[in-house]
Amino acid sequence: MITPYTLTTVLGVCAAVFVWAVLRRSGQADSLSMPPRRLALLLVLGAGGAGLGAKLAFLLAEGWAHRDDPTALLTGKSITGALLGGYVGIELGKRVVGHKAYTGDYFAIAVPVGIAIGRLGCCLEGCCPGVMLGSSRWWAWTDATGQPRWPSQPAEFAFNVAFVVWAVLANRTGSYAGNRFHIYLLAYGTFRFLHEFARDNPAFAGPIGGYHLIALATAGTGALALRKRLGKQRATSAGSLLLDPVRQPPRERP
Repeated sequence: MITPYTLTTVLGVCAAVFVWAVLRRSGQADSLSMPPRRLALLLVLGAGGAGLGAKLAFLLAEGWAHRDDPTALLTGKSITGALLGGYVGIELGKRVVGHKAYTGDYFAIAVPVGIAIGRLGCCLEGCCPGVMLGSSRWWAWTDATGQPRWPSQPAEFAFNVAFVVWAVLANRTGSYAGNRFHIYLLAYGTFRFLHEFARDNPAFAGPIGGYHLIALATAGTGALALRKRLGKQRATSAGSLLLDPVRQPPRERP
């Protein structure tokens, strides 16, 4: 039986592929221009990394809480783990195929589109719930048992939609070129770490659970990659200024 979550997951993947096709056709994804076989290998490694990261993150974060539930262990996945694993897979793939151009600006639009659609499936399926509230609120999300909960699924949907809007605007203005996906990793990881305190997930040290650690790893990866990329861009810009006499400021006459 096809569940709403499965359906929206497929729709999310299809939407991401559609965004990729549009960007490539419009010339806004030139950084992904490469021979078809290399591109296919890059995408396969990215997808494989996402799949592996999704499963490992789930097992590490809450597999112990489902050790007596084979179905949960088999089907459980983590979107944060998929995000981090997919990034690692793409970066390893770029090294394998020898691709040095930036690719993240494309994913900064496609990935949150897919995640936002996937969160609609969470709303319909009732998975990934927020913590239970002491009393009903107008903004509360009611679960299948009628209990009011923090609206974790709509909150994540709203975050990703907001980031898509920012990424599209940044793409049009050329802002943060080559760094938009690093910013997404940093932003989503930070958001997810804080949001975990309002989600109903297993914890092992007070309110801290495995997903807190995975979110920190995601944010830290984004921060380190952003710092490294900005350093390279500044060095390249300074080198170009020194090598291009036309761009050098005129010397003052004594």
